[in-house]
Amino acid sequence: MTSEFAYPDPDTLPGELREAVTQRASLNIFRMISHTPNLAPGFLSMAADVLQHNSLPATSRELVILRVGYRYQAGYETYQHVNIGRAIGMREDAIAAAESGATDGLDEREALLLRLTDVLLDRHTLTDAERDEALTVLTANQLADFTLTVGFYQMVCNFLNTFGVRPEN
Repeated sequence: MTSEFAYPDPDTLPGELREAVTQRASLNIFRMISHTPNLAPGFLSMAADVLQHNSLPATSRELVILRVGYRYQAGYETYQHVNIGRAIGMREDAIAAAESGATDGLDEREALLLRLTDVLLDRHTLTDAERDEALTVLTANQLADFTLTVGFYQMVCNFLNTFGVRPEN
């Protein structure tokens, strides 16, 4: 997309939505999501839950989110989550692996998460063997959160790319 889609004027939003959007950081995704006033509250709640209540360790969560963002060529997503990853101590080689898909230098868990993220993006499911392999390093709760994280960020990237959302600076 060559031009940025217009952001809704916060003053024209229904009060509850205006409050939900403005109480978060002034990020362009939160501003743009208000184009869907009926779905935005649920989206904002799910976004917060995926980030704050995910059973995956934070660096694993960010590895998965970054891989989805890079595969979707969602510049806004990767920009934001590289910054988040660095802030929580994610290693630079793990950030680079999320971009390239190469697992050299990653530990067994990271390599498996990266590979299974690609499997979900390509095939939309895991085989029984892949699921069993995942359960050697993840709990059932973590596998569920992993799967929902991949799916949620596919949706996020589709939205960001469709509306041409760009970084704030």
